[in-house]
Amino acid sequence: MKKVLIMTASTGGGHNRAAKAIAEELEKRTFKNEKIECKIIDSFKLINQTIDKVISEGYEISAKYTPKAYGKVYTISDKKFFSVNEFKNNPLSLLMARKFKKLLKEEKPDLIIGTHAFPLVALSRLKKGARGESLEGDFSEFVKTGDEITHSFPPLISVLTDYTAHLAYLQDEIDYYICGDQYVKELLVEDGIPSEKIKPFGIPVERSFLENRTRDIVIEELGLDPAKKTVLLMGGSFGAGNIKGTLDDIASIERDFQVLVITGRNKSLELSLKNRILDYNTNINIKILGFTNIMNDILPAIDILVTKPGGLTTTEALLKDVPMVIPYYIPGQEEENLDFLTNCGVAVRTTNKFSIKSVIKVLLDNPDRIERMKDNIRLIKKLNSAENIANLSLEIFNNYTVDYTLLCTKKTVFEKLEENAQVLKSELNFL
Repeated sequence: MKKVLIMTASTGGGHNRAAKAIAEELEKRTFKNEKIECKIIDSFKLINQTIDKVISEGYEISAKYTPKAYGKVYTISDKKFFSVNEFKNNPLSLLMARKFKKLLKEEKPDLIIGTHAFPLVALSRLKKGARGESLEGDFSEFVKTGDEITHSFPPLISVLTDYTAHLAYLQDEIDYYICGDQYVKELLVEDGIPSEKIKPFGIPVERSFLENRTRDIVIEELGLDPAKKTVLLMGGSFGAGNIKGTLDDIASIERDFQVLVITGRNKSLELSLKNRILDYNTNINIKILGFTNIMNDILPAIDILVTKPGGLTTTEALLKDVPMVIPYYIPGQEEENLDFLTNCGVAVRTTNKFSIKSVIKVLLDNPDRIERMKDNIRLIKKLNSAENIANLSLEIFNNYTVDYTLLCTKKTVFEKLEENAQVLKSELNFL
């Protein structure tokens, strides 16, 4: 039986959803009449609960309350210096590598797929040391046996869950990169990744997401009118973005349409908006909805999506042929996602001059523009990402095997990590 570890992290919902989609597709298949076992590992939880809480909640807090500061850190770290030094040598990466060493010995995976960059940085450190040299050594050792290549370390696949590539996360030790589009592939090539390592399969989503009920049934369930145009306003799984101000502007538009607002897991935002709309002087029907698990039904039932450009959110909109209007974003990868979406003609970015009100009025008054955006969406959307990743995995199984006796005889990498143990403890005392 082949075993695959899928490494993820709970910084936003997209990484975990992509991991689940890949696992679902792989476990439907067999290799040489044997099942494929997948284990999804939350990397920060593997270290300890404190680090997981600090990083996961820290991301959410910074995204909601200090997005500009987050964006500055992202921009500064997207430099060649950090790619070579900081991310590979920081205490968190070293601590992760020690935990992963134990995980590899216990699980003995044939393949590792990462939907988050941090664990792949740590795994790349281990792979560099698999030859028994230093952590700064060369690519992991392999030997030829018949038609197969026997690795002393499992192959690594990195799945990018945004329409961009952060330089600090790119590692020579990764065997394949899965990216969202040909544009992103070119970014990776320009950053020095060999073209043959890059597969523009798209960002994976669960196969069940591609199914949906009919529009009229869904719209009526939501308490809306099937005869009217529908604008959906949302801000990601934790309700980030200036949703309150955006809703104020949308509610003042003098057109005959309706609005659905999804606040995700942000209960306080849901309550605040329900109270807020009571003071609106408008004939627009506005429905406020908290967390929902029927986005696969909702997206094809609407006409315009107003959202922040998270990787998974925008992917789901593309898969359902939904044009987007982007009035806010978290600086960093979401800003770069926005560049991608506008360059492809599938989203409109609002500005002080081109306000949310003016953009939505033009789209409502000119449905041919909405159709043009849908045509552009059909040129770039990718329906079979998880399936193609599964096919690539089978190809890897067919051509490569992992010999853990080779890895276990190469002691230097593990000894080096143990030497760093005391340094790690002192550097992480603040946690």
